[in-house]
Amino acid sequence: MTAGSAGPATSAGALLLAPGAGSSRDHSCLVAIEQAVAPLPVVRIDFPYRKAGRRAPDRAPVLVESVRAEATALVAATRIRPHRLVLGGRSMGGRLCSMAVAEGLPAAGLVLVSYPLHPPGKPDRLRVDHFPDLAVPCLFVHGTRDAFGSPDELEAGTATIQGPVTHVWIEGGTHDLKGADVQVASAVAGWLRRR
Repeated sequence: MTAGSAGPATSAGALLLAPGAGSSRDHSCLVAIEQAVAPLPVVRIDFPYRKAGRRAPDRAPVLVESVRAEATALVAATRIRPHRLVLGGRSMGGRLCSMAVAEGLPAAGLVLVSYPLHPPGKPDRLRVDHFPDLAVPCLFVHGTRDAFGSPDELEAGTATIQGPVTHVWIEGGTHDLKGADVQVASAVAGWLRRR
């Protein structure tokens, strides 16, 4: 499959959404996205540490493997071809989905809300090493005042992605994008309709 291929083979057949490190599958933004993209099948997941009642996330390999397992289960439940699944989520959840796709998990695209480009105040610690391995369409929905990455930093960081990249900026939004659930959900739904 080529990065820019279109048509029925790459149209979205289902959407998997993962939460940020400090929240759950019931985060209001993820719920709003699910409602906005209906009737597209959506599964909002929790990571293993959250299911076990722990606050601290597991190491990245464990979390990426859980994304892979959840994606496999969703593909089986919806009976779609694996490369018709869109994955993503908020902050850490979106990042882990992008890592799973970079490592070979089939996908139609990525929806990345408040991507944590770097830790706040540490712009030299970029989380983009896997970006050159992304060859699917990617949507980044990001606040213009996000301490985890400015618009300029995010545009520079995503320039290495092979697939087409779309940026949607939430004016004045910080990392939590508080009060912007409708805007975020509308951006995701519109992008998916164009897939």
